[in-house]
Amino acid sequence: MKIHIVDYGMGNIFSVQKKLLQENATVSISSNYEDIAMADKIILLGVGHFKKAMDNLEELNLIEPLNDFALVQKKPILGICLGMQLMSKFSEEGNAKGLGWIDASVKKFKTSDSIKFKIPHMGWNTIHLSKKSSLMKGIDEGEEFYFVHSFYMQPNEHKLVLNETAYIDTFCSGIEQENIFGVQYHPEKSHDAGRILFRNFISL
Repeated sequence: MKIHIVDYGMGNIFSVQKKLLQENATVSISSNYEDIAMADKIILLGVGHFKKAMDNLEELNLIEPLNDFALVQKKPILGICLGMQLMSKFSEEGNAKGLGWIDASVKKFKTSDSIKFKIPHMGWNTIHLSKKSSLMKGIDEGEEFYFVHSFYMQPNEHKLVLNETAYIDTFCSGIEQENIFGVQYHPEKSHDAGRILFRNFISL
């Protein structure tokens, strides 16, 4: 079972690799589209600007092989933070189109109380388990995960929502659509709960 981490120049891929190796996973990292086709599962992570991320994927000729992996072969793929947001149709960040796998848009947090609610949303927060999922096996309702983000995904159908989190308002912090999974939080920074999530993904 081989898990491939897509290296498209956005984010600390090695912290995720370290967590996967601790679970005895076989992990590869590259920006080579041929490695995507050979993988059993993929992790698409990222931190940074949405449009820049999409531009990088396009320049590296990774969009078509990612589409084939997720939509045609229907193999498991996990998006983390920006990686989850890229699965949407559109983002306010850069007014850019996403991969379009999930019927959703990405919105910027807005608040009238900048003292109480800092943007970016940064630190520990709890998740609500919106539906049963193999990815969430062994993770308790109200479990804490680590967040760092100024934008969030807003699916157009609630059935896509895997997790919800309260900050300013209730927002979608995880999605699931068949073989496609995404989490807004950082499991690689989330101690035991994050380790369980990675273990579940490996076991899918």
